[in-house]
Amino acid sequence: MRQFVHLRLHTEYSLVDGIVRVPELVAAVSAAGMAAVAVTDQSNLFAMVKFYKEALAAGVPPRTLQQFLNSLEWDQEQLIDTLQWRVARDHTSDRSIGLIDETSCPKKGDKTPGVQRQWCGATGKKDNCLTTVHLGYAVDDFHCLLGSDLFLPESWAEDRPRCRAAHIPDEVVYRPKWQIALELFDGARANGVSFRYLTFDEGYGGKPEFLRQLDAREQLYVAEVPRTFTGWLSAPYVTDRPYRRHGRGRGRAMPRLGAGSAAAQSVEHHLNWTPDLKDQAWTRFRIKDTQKGPMVWEIKHVQLTPKDENGLPATAMHLIMARNVREILDVKYFVSNAPPETPVKELLHVAFSRWRVERCFEDQKTELGFDHFEGRSYRGLIRHQAVTAVSHLFLSEMRQQLRGEKPGVDRLSGPHRGGRAGAVVGTGTNRRPTDSQRRSGRTRIHAKAQCPSASLAHQNHTPKTRRIGHPTDRPAPLRMEHELAL
Repeated sequence: MRQFVHLRLHTEYSLVDGIVRVPELVAAVSAAGMAAVAVTDQSNLFAMVKFYKEALAAGVPPRTLQQFLNSLEWDQEQLIDTLQWRVARDHTSDRSIGLIDETSCPKKGDKTPGVQRQWCGATGKKDNCLTTVHLGYAVDDFHCLLGSDLFLPESWAEDRPRCRAAHIPDEVVYRPKWQIALELFDGARANGVSFRYLTFDEGYGGKPEFLRQLDAREQLYVAEVPRTFTGWLSAPYVTDRPYRRHGRGRGRAMPRLGAGSAAAQSVEHHLNWTPDLKDQAWTRFRIKDTQKGPMVWEIKHVQLTPKDENGLPATAMHLIMARNVREILDVKYFVSNAPPETPVKELLHVAFSRWRVERCFEDQKTELGFDHFEGRSYRGLIRHQAVTAVSHLFLSEMRQQLRGEKPGVDRLSGPHRGGRAGAVVGTGTNRRPTDSQRRSGRTRIHAKAQCPSASLAHQNHTPKTRRIGHPTDRPAPLRMEHELAL
């Protein structure tokens, strides 16, 4: 019984189904050897005062959640270590995907640790908020958050008296978000968590040093990058020959690009102007099914040679351009350090899996109070996120058990609650857009093709086809040929 703590109990002062008297409750808890009990009365102010007085009279001072997070002595780092050990023990797979992302929580005032006016994804604008960086984990139909840390803005880091007022340790300083993500990754790896791939958005993929650090750790990734990400489709010539102009002066650096070598160009420039990519036909894939119909993207794929820290050609990597067929100006760029023979479908599976970490944020905010932190203590904030992550892990595992399904790639969790995954469908080719449109081996982690030569007649205009939505909103039919589980 010493390992059991009752987490939901109503006393006689609760307005709903409460019959337990406080003195008897204290005696029973003491006799059972429980260290604590969570009283979750639904009560008004009068009942709260009566309960508080009764508890004090029984010799048990009630403690609020904020006291638990801020004042009591317990090790939140060990809690996160235990979470990661459990994930490593129970959910390790060669299909695992690590998810790096950040989320923001709007706040009032200026006392909450790290709060300032900055971009807030929750409100879609620049707002007063705090931002935290997270590392998630997804495999088959299971996903959870492994760890998080506060992004401390430079304005806070430079004002140490303000930091001390929020109980922020002196060793906590400003760090770029990609560096926080790398520390979270290293911590999870040290606790035995392994990732087949990592994936993240262009806020992290656009940091070349972050990609180089992952390469140094031999970690595969599929990274979204900004359109300004540069490289060569054909690696330029590099020379080690010494050179001094007219035989005098300081010699040029060695090694260096050979004379006449083309400059590295942005991926957007390659898409629009480099013949090898400009003239390549788009290949169509269905990413997943949504309430508005299938999400379909068109793909171009080549090998790109990026620049290293010295501006010289580095190891070639995959470059994928993805264009939304319904919004042709919506173009995403992905790079990956996976082996050259890796199928494009596998890379797309990883690239379009970031919705899993967004789902974790949504569940924790709507169901577990992730964004309800109201304290002014750094330790309280970190503990609040640790407790929320552990609660989410418990619920994720219980969902797996209660659903009674064996996890597998053919039963991936979809973008809707309780749904199955949509399918990635290819490969159909599409006519190259006009200039005006353009301007405006390892174990595969996906399933085998299921429906070759399949076609999707979505919302056709014939009377026999089911009518969905307003007639003017019906898209043109989308032709597909191969099917792959996302």
